[in-house]
Amino acid sequence: LFQVPYSALTMFLSTDQKERDSATAYRMTMEVLGTLIGAALQGQIVASAHVSHHCTVNSSVNTNNSWHDTPSFTDPSDPLSHQVIYMIAAGVIGGVYLLGVVILFLGVKEKDDPYALNSDRAIPFCKGLGLTMKHGPYVKLTASFLLISTAVQLEQSNFVLFCTHAADLRNHFQYLVVTILVSAAVSVPFWQKFLQRFGKKCAACGISWMIPFAVMLVTIPNLILAYFVAFTSGLSIAASLLLPWSMLPDVVDNFRLQNPHGKGHETIFYSSYVFFTKMSAGIGLGISAAGLEFTGYKAGICRQSSDVILTLKILIGAVPAILILAGLFILLFYPITEESRKETKLALEELR
Repeated sequence: LFQVPYSALTMFLSTDQKERDSATAYRMTMEVLGTLIGAALQGQIVASAHVSHHCTVNSSVNTNNSWHDTPSFTDPSDPLSHQVIYMIAAGVIGGVYLLGVVILFLGVKEKDDPYALNSDRAIPFCKGLGLTMKHGPYVKLTASFLLISTAVQLEQSNFVLFCTHAADLRNHFQYLVVTILVSAAVSVPFWQKFLQRFGKKCAACGISWMIPFAVMLVTIPNLILAYFVAFTSGLSIAASLLLPWSMLPDVVDNFRLQNPHGKGHETIFYSSYVFFTKMSAGIGLGISAAGLEFTGYKAGICRQSSDVILTLKILIGAVPAILILAGLFILLFYPITEESRKETKLALEELR
């Protein structure tokens, strides 16, 4: 209910493509920062109710390292009080969410489509959905970033497990996750400048930066390399977050030019794209869960089997690399270039 109109508002803030790209860059920067702040806020509130186990190593001269579980604190004696803490955390996060809705409602003015004529009719949803699914640029953009988003979801969802069980970096994964988020937030403005100078399809190549370093981390687990992988992954994640939302308005403008007497199609494009991004998250989590369960992953134990470790390496290195390369290959056939984008802009100005 929130994300579809919120993202679709991009088309109603301005008719200028540069202003829409700038608004998208600000939006994605704030989303990454919001993720970081929300995770920290939630973690601090529920910390006292969280029971975790730390794996320690006992080593001696004549024996191999033996892993065992050591509880970090005693078991909760009052589950009810911990339930209240989680309810407080839910209330705080919900309050922040409502505050964001109020700021959006009071602070953003929606501009009507200046291209629409009084005789233009709103496109019914089912008809509009059929037209969007037949629109070549949209199909190629969606297919490309469906694969890329699935790769990013696989990388994100398995990174902590990989650091914990396959790379012996269990004491550093919190800082590695923070490094990813901070790198992503800081690099969004860089990608905004890059795509303005070199074009959006060229900027998409930045998504592939994480591939060689992730493969290196899988083959040579190392603390310094892990932080470098986290930094480059943040850069790639920022590009994968910014580019589709920056390219989608160009697709909507292209569709508008081909269907000049219809209106209301913007929300159809954005709602279906939001659906596909959520589907990519589901696909990524499904692949991870199925692969780990098949190889015998057991939550809560310190040492996983060699099959689980191998699966984590594949989920971190090989599968995301294949998905990203396939997505970028599809994007090669994306027909909207910087030249055609400028031609569309001029044509729409003529219509206006």
